This record gives sequence, C-alpha cells and structure tokens, in this order.
Amino acid sequence: MQPHDALAGAPGSRSWARAFGDLRQGWAQRSLWGYLGWQDIKQRYRRSVLGPLWISISMGVIATAMGILYGVLFGEPIQTFLPYVATGLLIWNFVSGCILEGSEVFIANEGLIRFLPAPLSLHIYRLVWRQTLFFLHNLVIWALLMVIFPQPLDWTLLLAVPAFAILVLNGAWISILTGIIATRFRDIPPIIASITQLLFFMTPIVWSYDTLQDNVAGRARLAELNPVMHFVEIIRQPLLGQDIVWRHWWIVGVITVTGWVAAMMALRNYRSRVAYWV
Repeated sequence: MQPHDALAGAPGSRSWARAFGDLRQGWAQRSLWGYLGWQDIKQRYRRSVLGPLWISISMGVIATAMGILYGVLFGEPIQTFLPYVATGLLIWNFVSGCILEGSEVFIANEGLIRFLPAPLSLHIYRLVWRQTLFFLHNLVIWALLMVIFPQPLDWTLLLAVPAFAILVLNGAWISILTGIIATRFRDIPPIIASITQLLFFMTPIVWSYDTLQDNVAGRARLAELNPVMHFVEIIRQPLLGQDIVWRHWWIVGVITVTGWVAAMMALRNYRSRVAYWV
C-alpha cells in the first residue's frame, strides 16, 4: 500500500471515528484524570487543618441556614423541609458545577491543550470526576440528616444509584457542549453564569414543588419546563423515600439522548479547532 493510500483511508478531522475515539482515549487515561481530579480538591484545601472536610461543613451550614429560613417563610415543618432543601442543594451543586466549570473547562486548561497531546475528553472526565468527589463528600450531610430526621426510606433508595449515573452522563455532555461553544465565543461563560443563577430559583430546591402543585396546579406544570427540576427529582425522591414519579425519568432520558447527540456533533465538527481557540 502506498503512503498516500493510507492517508486517504484515514478518518478526517471531522469524523465520527475521531470523535468517539477521543472519548475512548480519554477513558483509557482514567488513572491520569482520576489523580488530577483528586489533586484539584487537595490543592484547593492545601494547608487547611480540616482539608476536604470543609466541603461537607460548608454544605451543611448553607443547607441548615436555608432550610430553616425558607421553612419559616413558607410554613413548612422543619423535620421534612430541611432534608428536602439539603438534598436539593446536594444535587444542585453537582449540576451547577458541571455547567459553570464546564463552560470554561477548555479555557482553564489552555496550557495543557496546547502543549500536551491528550484527548479533549480527558479534561471533561477530570471535571466530572471532581464534581463526583464533591457530591460524595456532601452525601455525608444527607446521611446525618437521615439519622436526625428519619425519612420513610425503602427499596426505592437503590434507584438513587442509576439516577446519579444518569446525572453524571448529562454532566459530561453539558461540559463538552458548553465548553466548545464558550471556547469559541468568550462572552458565553458570563451568560451561562447568569442563566445558572436564575435556574436555581426556578428549580424546587428552597421551595416545594408539591406545595405549589396543591395550591396552583397550572403554575406547577410551568415549573416542569425547567429541565433541571427533573434531574433533581429522580435523585431526591429515592433519597427521601418519596413516591417515584416515572414521568421525570422519561423526560430525563429524552434530554440525555438529545444532549449527547448535540455534544457529539459539536465534538465531531470542532474538536480539532479547540486548540486554536483557547
């Protein structure tokens, strides 16, 4: 075979083979991004006495303060509302972390992307792994609240595992898509930050969706237009022993498939250009 024949048979820079190959190569380097993700957390709390425990402490303080404040404002019983708010914040922190850090994942790793021959997905895996570690740290607050304020947990608690796995998958495609777009258009990260802040108040975290549904059913349906709500519910419901609403799972499934299609198209078309844009 002549050299030019081999080159002709090689996939171009804009090919599905290169896009999926990037994901496979990034996954194959999981020992590297796993180490880097853990070092990110250790570096953030370097020289601190409590170290990464501050992650759980700060989460616990914020959840307690907001749970008591909004519980009094809305007349909700603290025994159920405080675990409700804390669990919502636990999930929200993961979602917002993937959105905000995802929009700058390639910009923040400019030096590595330019001078280290590594797949782009390595930086995505590193980010999602770091957010997963934060989530696991904060899960201690949920366990503590289950001891103080016991909830009617049953076998549906196991559904929290696949629900979180789905959340991780969505965190990955969000980071890929927003990361590529924000690298090309530098005005995007501030816009995403503003939208994310707005989504916090639109998502039933410090207010109860069930209470809104009981009082104003029509407006409760409008709240379901917020996609983040469905991701929060598929994890919070099993963690609090609430009835499982399968409608949320179906919606999340559609969002997951649609999001990954969009992310893979962006990775296919613009993966090779990111190094020039950073």
